[in-house]
Amino acid sequence: MKYIIEIATSDFATTKAAVAGGADRIELCANLAEGGTTPSYGTIKKCRAAFDVLIYPIIRPRGGDFLFTEEEFEIMLKDVQLCKDLGCDGVVIGMLQADGTIDIPRNAKLVEAAYPLGVTFHRAFDRCKDPFDALEQIIEMGCERILTSGQMPSVTDGLDLVAALNKKANDRITIMPGSGVRKENIKMLAAKTGCIEFHSSLRGKEKSKMEFIHPGFKGSEESYMNNAIDAEEVKALRAALK
Repeated sequence: MKYIIEIATSDFATTKAAVAGGADRIELCANLAEGGTTPSYGTIKKCRAAFDVLIYPIIRPRGGDFLFTEEEFEIMLKDVQLCKDLGCDGVVIGMLQADGTIDIPRNAKLVEAAYPLGVTFHRAFDRCKDPFDALEQIIEMGCERILTSGQMPSVTDGLDLVAALNKKANDRITIMPGSGVRKENIKMLAAKTGCIEFHSSLRGKEKSKMEFIHPGFKGSEESYMNNAIDAEEVKALRAALK
């Protein structure tokens, strides 16, 4: 069985570590603490030039909900085009209507704008009203996969729905479990859901290399901590599936 490991990264350094750990695909983000927003042009360009791995930037102009204004949608269209221009392999999208249904017309326009790049529908799916209706709509609009935690904050709590979605998908689209995927549970997730692609952020922190700590901020831990991914943790994720 060939399993695919996707790692969500938050900058160049974490992407470098994820690639070193053997990630098959990168969901390239900024602001992972907010669930991920579109990374900068410079970040996407530098990562594309440096790494020979599948790169899928998230197309999300802000954190918060997945109900976007027309202006935000125009930004998303422009960012999709930039990802194409920079040679990315795909993009990650997701928009809802106010009533909790999938925003079919505008998501479809993003998929069309991205073509021939691949498209993942992200965890906006987990906030939709009817996951089985949404599954069919997302297949119809031409997405490759759905990232989902089974409409729960952690995938271990949404396990039954993920398994049911994967069964219903019947190889028409890939169901990719995410949110709380770790080396300790990934083998169980694979066995219970039948899924073969997995998403994890493996988010960690490392101490800043700053030598000067300003006295006014010595109690501010976030001022002197940076996002980090341990390449060995990425390797351990794959090893746990064997």
